[in-house]
Amino acid sequence: MKGTALITGASAGLGRDYARLFADDGHDVVVVARRRERLEEVGREICGNSGVQAHVLPLDLSDRDAPRRCVEELRARGLTIDFLVNNAGLGTNGAFGAADPAKQLEMIQVNVTSLVELTRLLVPDMLARKRGRILNVGSTAGFQPGPFMAVYYASKAFVNSFSEALAYELDGTGVSVTVSCPGATDTEFAGHAGNDSSLLFKLGAADSASVAREGYAAMMAGQRMVVHGFTNKLGVQALRVSPRAVAIGIAARLNRS
Repeated sequence: MKGTALITGASAGLGRDYARLFADDGHDVVVVARRRERLEEVGREICGNSGVQAHVLPLDLSDRDAPRRCVEELRARGLTIDFLVNNAGLGTNGAFGAADPAKQLEMIQVNVTSLVELTRLLVPDMLARKRGRILNVGSTAGFQPGPFMAVYYASKAFVNSFSEALAYELDGTGVSVTVSCPGATDTEFAGHAGNDSSLLFKLGAADSASVAREGYAAMMAGQRMVVHGFTNKLGVQALRVSPRAVAIGIAARLNRS
């Protein structure tokens, strides 16, 4: 089916790649992020290359009212959302006790609260139409605690768990939920989070476009979860049998800048 996709965090990285994938398949897109100029650049690129409509919606999802205002704007423009990609995310690196409290709460707002609220606002219409697809960008970070990125890892544990539970609830309704779990990925995220000099990223990061393609394919197939890359798949399986203390120690070593 051709429809309209809403992608958050669409001004760069995975979000921009997802917008391109939807457009290449003939779907209109609504791109959401806080950087208006970057969003408008994405919109021009998509319209020029694919001929679909690209609706630019500058919003800061760290703002508590942003999800509600997003949906109000969609209704004002007469737009129906068939695909929702909750990609926007923030991260910080460093010891929790020395971290900026405001940034920690901002991370929870973007990574967890806005994701849940936007999903809840759009799901009823999808259920009424008996069709829709949701892709939440979780992380391999969500499978274990992560010292020196404690709140980020916890937020992704929430996304992973919430997505799998919602996928079960919606089974048979025509609405699917997929959680994409990449590991370190080559986007602007690491620089903004301050962990681009960590061992995790020094060991190598996946190409953003390839991660997006795999997540997109899993979403379209109605798959509940996709873990990107053989090494990440192996690591997730190893966590099932590794002592918890060992897993936490490894995460700490990888995250310490």
